[in-house]
Amino acid sequence: MTTKATRRARVRRNSRMMIERFAALLVLVIVCIIFGLTSPSFLSTTNIFDVLRQVAITGVLAIGETFVILTGGIDLSVGSLLAFTGVIAASMQADNVNTPFTIVVTVLVGTVLGLLMGGIITRARVPAFVVTLGGLEAFRGATLLYTNGTPISPPNGFSNAFTFIGQGFIGPVPFPVIFFLSLTLLAYLILRRTLFGRYVYAVGGNAEATRLSGLPVNLITTATYGISGLCCGIGGVVLTSRLNTGDPTTATGFELTAIAAVVIGGTSLFGGVGGRHWDAHWRHLDRRDYERAAPAQRLIVSATSGRRGHYCPRGVPRSTCQKAPPLIRTRLAEAWP
Repeated sequence: MTTKATRRARVRRNSRMMIERFAALLVLVIVCIIFGLTSPSFLSTTNIFDVLRQVAITGVLAIGETFVILTGGIDLSVGSLLAFTGVIAASMQADNVNTPFTIVVTVLVGTVLGLLMGGIITRARVPAFVVTLGGLEAFRGATLLYTNGTPISPPNGFSNAFTFIGQGFIGPVPFPVIFFLSLTLLAYLILRRTLFGRYVYAVGGNAEATRLSGLPVNLITTATYGISGLCCGIGGVVLTSRLNTGDPTTATGFELTAIAAVVIGGTSLFGGVGGRHWDAHWRHLDRRDYERAAPAQRLIVSATSGRRGHYCPRGVPRSTCQKAPPLIRTRLAEAWP
């Protein structure tokens, strides 16, 4: 009876977790079915690709925003920074600068400005909300000042290579959609398969515990804002290419759309949780894997697992681990390697 009750409880828990993880996707599927029934053209290939091309730029911004939010921060400047990098790309094309150099400079400008905001946040200890809100206004003002408030459109248009970025097709699929999906896959691999990705989750889960483990929290946090700025630069190139002009008033409100996309996608605004819920991953971590981990890795596990006592090293009474806070539990793990 106990075994059956345990199985039923496990099934209920797993079902609840699945519903929480895929609730937004389920709602999207239901909405698509309703629209498809009311309008047959809604599910046509042409319309699907048009919708994907429309959201590709927002999706690129959301990728960068995901890194920032995972660390417990926020970036409100992405819309204005995208507009600023977009007019830079347009002005370089108007001066007949070759396309590869235009892309490199535009993306580099976005990355540097993102790193600048990250540096102010981590070094000056200014809240991310304040810094990025100031960036939102500063970048928009710089965009209007740079263009005198008028769009930038080369007399002979952009080069064919530059225009292809926002308007081209590979087969029936728009190039911005392919680029967005490729960037999404790359971000997934970084967050799931690299140490940097694990460190990003660790900083968002418990920055102080991560710092005590010897990891460069300030550097990791600054890097995430650099990634967000990089995505803004990429988005600026794509949007300018698609509009065929550098509009200083474009991308207004994109920051809220990007943040909403990140949150609806499953990333917590409090940081440390996103995608495939890492809190659940740590909760079901095999005890032997934890015991084989290095002390710094154990600290990350303990920090991101709250006060759960499932990771007791061999030789330490489980009751001791369950009562100990994360940092003390980690010291116990180091004492019994």
